[in-house]
Amino acid sequence: MAAEATIGLTGLAVMGRNLARNIARHGHTIAVHNRTTARTTALVDEFGDEGDFVASESMEEFVASIERPRAIVIMVKAGEPTDAVIDELVPLLDEGDIVVDGGNAHFTDTLRREQALQERGLHFVGMGVSGGEEGALNGPSIMVGGSDEAYERLGPVLESIAAEVDGTPCCTHVGPDAAGHFVKMVHNGIEYADMQLIAESYDLLRNVAGLEPAEIAAVFRDWNDGDLESFLIEITAVVLEHTDAETGRPFVDVVQDAAEQKGTGRWTVQSALDLGVPVTGIAEATFARSLSGHTEQRSAARTVFATDPEGTPLDDRDAFVDDVRAALYASKVVAYAQGFDQVAAGSDEHDWDVDPGAMATIWRGGCIIRAQFLDRIKEAYADEPDLTTLLTAPYFADAVRDGESAWRRVVATAVGAGVPTPAFSSSLAYFDGLRREHLPAALIQALRDNFGAHTYARVDREGTFHTAWADDLSESEA
Repeated sequence: MAAEATIGLTGLAVMGRNLARNIARHGHTIAVHNRTTARTTALVDEFGDEGDFVASESMEEFVASIERPRAIVIMVKAGEPTDAVIDELVPLLDEGDIVVDGGNAHFTDTLRREQALQERGLHFVGMGVSGGEEGALNGPSIMVGGSDEAYERLGPVLESIAAEVDGTPCCTHVGPDAAGHFVKMVHNGIEYADMQLIAESYDLLRNVAGLEPAEIAAVFRDWNDGDLESFLIEITAVVLEHTDAETGRPFVDVVQDAAEQKGTGRWTVQSALDLGVPVTGIAEATFARSLSGHTEQRSAARTVFATDPEGTPLDDRDAFVDDVRAALYASKVVAYAQGFDQVAAGSDEHDWDVDPGAMATIWRGGCIIRAQFLDRIKEAYADEPDLTTLLTAPYFADAVRDGESAWRRVVATAVGAGVPTPAFSSSLAYFDGLRREHLPAALIQALRDNFGAHTYARVDREGTFHTAWADDLSESEA
């Protein structure tokens, strides 16, 4: 077979199929392959008129149909299935060819794979793709990690199929090796926090303010016309106003309240712990999903404790609704600040030189967390590239100051009403801890030295010290 395809893609489940269609729609000849040939045939039969597809039944035929240096995108389940496809591909490739993993891989797997393929003279690219199946088809946000040479080959194709905001493609070369998959992981962690904050807002509006789902939908539509404008706020209104056709009940009431997760939030928290970055909002959002899934424990607790705590009467329901909006925005600032802190820490740890402003730029469109909010983040890093924390950027500092009183009122009201708000509460605690001149960590350090001789630093002179706690309480320099 003559090599005629600009790029190849193997793995034609929903995401892979839609990405292949997107590439073909933008004038690129694409080779397509799937382990089950029927999917390849179905794609070409149904969508062959959208562009130029080169279908192959065997992996050998697929590889032979792609122009050199070959660029091949793998869109299969993360983990062992990805390794299996790589193992099948590599013997068929030539030096300089490019293998792209477009799945939600753990960035440590990407580091391992990149090193292994580099030793074979091949380029390995970890490519984060956000936007779900609709984004894959109509324009995702694309985060590419890999060599400069690989991006030079891939960039024209990927930038042409990405979402665009203000004429700028939502696609960038994030950095070498696993940088793309790392920032995609953090993106998903921020998404967890964002969704948890929205869910807590809904819970407060329904179970404290007493609003019905359709009324809450109207509130979210109103919020979506202001600073909170985002894809997630928009679809929250859609979900909350939807009525179940079978029962006539609000759709949200017929969905089981046990949230699932595919692992990226968990990975974000694990990585943050390794890096020493306090992503408290993301962590609490991840744990909240875990708690929701522990249905047996929840059932046992309900048999011992009251199911419905006594509510806190509201003097002014409209004022409370506005307070929730302000608390949501302030907590959202914290979640994004923590996420960008983790991106910076990961970049430093692995020498990736990630540009945080570029991340804000490409997350403005195509991805799940796309929002007006990201324009402000982009501007903040443009004004101050070495920004220590997003919270101190003038716009966000003003937003948090303006919302602080409301934020405190909401958390206090939630505690009084017995409504759990782990993301709201932890975000407020982080804010309070970050701005304190003195934290109780001094006592923790003294206790650590007492039971484990872990030493401590003093505020009045340089050095590291230890106190003889079990002896004469004398202090010595360690």
